This record gives sequence, structure tokens and C-alpha cells, in this order.
Amino acid sequence: MPLQRQPNIPEPDWFYAELIEAQRELSEEQANMMLAKLVLILCNHVGERALLSEAIALARSNTLAATHPST
Repeated sequence: MPLQRQPNIPEPDWFYAELIEAQRELSEEQANMMLAKLVLILCNHVGERALLSEAIALARSNTLAATHPST
């Protein structure tokens, strides 16, 4: 199964609000820890190693592109 790259979350605004609300009143360290735990829980659910490697590579390349834009 290829990595889903098209929007695939029903009611994305609701999901985003829930994600933000879950971090409310947490310190930055706690919020980062919560997000890391969420990633690991979801990765365990996916379970397909090749798919997880593709997702890691995509997240890394998008992050680098966002912090070091090409000129």
C-alpha cells in the first residue's frame, strides 16, 4: 500500500482543534512528548515498515525544505 498523500481525515478542522486542545495547558516539553507518543502510537497501528520509512523521509524532506527554502 503506498503512502496516502491526499487529504484523508474526515472533518480536518475538528481533528486539528482536538489536537490543539489536547496540548492546552501543557508545557512545551510536555506537548512535544505528547506529540512524539502520538506518532509512535500511530506508527504502531500502521505497522508497515516500508510505509513508515517513506513517511519519515517525506516528513524530513518537507521539514528541511520549510526551514531552508531554495533561492
